[in-house]
Amino acid sequence: MDKVPNLDIETVSFVPTKVSGFFQLMKPRVMSLVIFTGFTGIYLAPGDLHPILTFISLLAIAAGAGASGAINQWYDSDIDAIMKRTSRRPIPSGEVKPEEALAFGVTISIISVLILSLSANFLAGGLLAFTIIFYGLIYTVCLKRFTAQNIVIGGAAGALPPIIGWAAVTSTVGIEPIILFCLIFFWTPPHFWALAIVKNDDYKRAKIPMLPVIYGNEETRRQILIYSLIMVFVSFLPSIIGMVKLLYGATAGLAGHNIFGPCVSASKKTK
Repeated sequence: MDKVPNLDIETVSFVPTKVSGFFQLMKPRVMSLVIFTGFTGIYLAPGDLHPILTFISLLAIAAGAGASGAINQWYDSDIDAIMKRTSRRPIPSGEVKPEEALAFGVTISIISVLILSLSANFLAGGLLAFTIIFYGLIYTVCLKRFTAQNIVIGGAAGALPPIIGWAAVTSTVGIEPIILFCLIFFWTPPHFWALAIVKNDDYKRAKIPMLPVIYGNEETRRQILIYSLIMVFVSFLPSIIGMVKLLYGATAGLAGHNIFGPCVSASKKTK
């Protein structure tokens, strides 16, 4: 009888650990939001995209977003190791080497852009390429460590998937996806600034100039209130221009109340 070869436990566990590490590099929770917002653009766009091509396009958009996340984690591995919130990410934890993360991010970026260009059109592929470059270079390298407005400007990258989805169907960019872009754009700062208030010490330790670090919690809450007010206003624009039905307006009003109310209460705090 042939002997069964002895396999080192570390060798057996290496592959799934590595795969998990690469998957976490792509920030799966962010990818799930990208799939949702990208699909919204596809769904609302006039025209039809074959279901299989829709699936492939969404997969490419999500992969592109994940690839930019991998590049971001490669560049930010030094500060990720300092912050408690990010210290267990794949690179600081040793699951993935920095050079592996960079190679993975660049490779998936190229593949995702090519796939979207072929499954949809070159405009959608070009917009995805722009999004990856904007997040991986403009936000990660040029903004995040140097300005308190990092998340405001950098948030444009996360707001582009509806425009990409719309372009995948129509080969154009209209006012409708731009409104969706604005909705996500003005939602992003309040979302991240609230987290930054909670994790203020973490950001200070890593020397990242988030708004609460530079201007304090009180000013940050005021900015959250302002951006939330703009976001609520933008949320009604799809109803105003006849882009969606009346039920959406009622839903937007309820959601806006649930978001803006706590922001008003928080803005009255002094600490």
